[in-house]
Amino acid sequence: MTRLSVEMLAADAPEPITSAGHAQLGIAVLAGIAVIVVLITKFKLHAFLSLTLGTLVLGAVAGAPLDKAITSFTTGLGSTVAGVGVLIALGAILGKMLADSGGADQIVDTILAKAGGRSMPWAMVLIASVIGLPLFFEVGVVLLIPVVLMVAKRGNYSLMRIGIPALAGLSVMHGLVPPHPGPLVAIDAVQANLGVTLALGVLVAIPTVIVAGPLFSKVAARWVDVPAPDRMVPQRASEDLEKRPAFGPTLATILLPVVLMLSKALVDIVIDDPDHTVQRVFDVVGSPLIALLASVLVGIFTLLRPAGFGRDRLTPLVEKGLAPIAGILLIVGAGGGFKQTLIDSGVGQMVLDISEDWSIPALLLAWLIAVAIRLATGSATVATVSAAGLVAPLAADMSTTHTALLVLAIGAGSLFFSHVNDAGFWLVKEYFGLDVGQTIKTWSVMETIISVVAGGLVLLLSLVI
Repeated sequence: MTRLSVEMLAADAPEPITSAGHAQLGIAVLAGIAVIVVLITKFKLHAFLSLTLGTLVLGAVAGAPLDKAITSFTTGLGSTVAGVGVLIALGAILGKMLADSGGADQIVDTILAKAGGRSMPWAMVLIASVIGLPLFFEVGVVLLIPVVLMVAKRGNYSLMRIGIPALAGLSVMHGLVPPHPGPLVAIDAVQANLGVTLALGVLVAIPTVIVAGPLFSKVAARWVDVPAPDRMVPQRASEDLEKRPAFGPTLATILLPVVLMLSKALVDIVIDDPDHTVQRVFDVVGSPLIALLASVLVGIFTLLRPAGFGRDRLTPLVEKGLAPIAGILLIVGAGGGFKQTLIDSGVGQMVLDISEDWSIPALLLAWLIAVAIRLATGSATVATVSAAGLVAPLAADMSTTHTALLVLAIGAGSLFFSHVNDAGFWLVKEYFGLDVGQTIKTWSVMETIISVVAGGLVLLLSLVI
């Protein structure tokens, strides 16, 4: 049995890795990631299968027995799905309720009714940020595209002036703010405090979305001055409804899990006594599971009933909401399996050694690793879960705030320069009627601005907190 195989069996007490071991592990990581990249980009294989095969290649090249590599993969997959699977499912149900009840349309129409002229891009970024809290990025895009096209046409705005702020709001929420899958997986991997990560994520997200949204949209509109395309837009949910929920209750339902999780973090800081009754209560109600579950249950009364949904429509709605996330759960789970194999094979320790030898700040290293995987695979989620596995050992001696910033650094890096290997790139291109060059000048540059600005803010915060 090789040295690396022994390390696989004694992962709880890893020994220092020799330079030869570093080389072998480095080759193993490159081989595993290369397999994932080639399978996803060239052979168009589903990311779940690509991650599974890439993990097996990683274990084989690292010198681990195949059965141990399989055990690491399945263990990581199971623990990841156990940690975030229910949260992703609850988020999907809430998003479906928000969309089908017309609640999302109510928020959009209310804000747009109060905005106009120069304030319209700011209104769009606000809408997208609020709507983007409980929705997956792709769902948010489909939901907001009709609004973007309608506003651009009726107001005679450049499509980029309206579209870029909306996309920026959705993308920033997707990469930096739980309960989106990427941040949740990273939080689980590095054992970060969810409430603190959420609070710091919002703090970083606000200036980031302002720079990448309303401000950059002025430049994007000059680079690519195109009108809204004359094409049929997807039908809005509320067009088929006789009535829809009110603005206030809808907004309160969306923000409820955020308020509960932030309240838990605040109580933990103020009281700082695990045995205190108040803190124990908030530890329960502010946990992600209870916070999201509460929002879903409240949504039955604030979203579905006002829209005229009876009990007979609740089960079909939940089923339709859960169906699209099967692929997401499998990808996230396989990413967790890949992460666990990285850790068990000693790659995490190798990254820790390298960071010490090269004096690379942990947060910058996390950002760079996520950037590299994002550019290679095109998937923000794959970049997040893989980078989190690689840098997880760096969090061992970090404070609570710096561990949260590590999650945000990974999330920021995972958004860097979306290009032709990213499904989101083609989604934006087709909906907005752009060519490849125009999409790169607008969408790809916007994603890069988000990544760099958020990454820079994370590094600045690390110096003061």
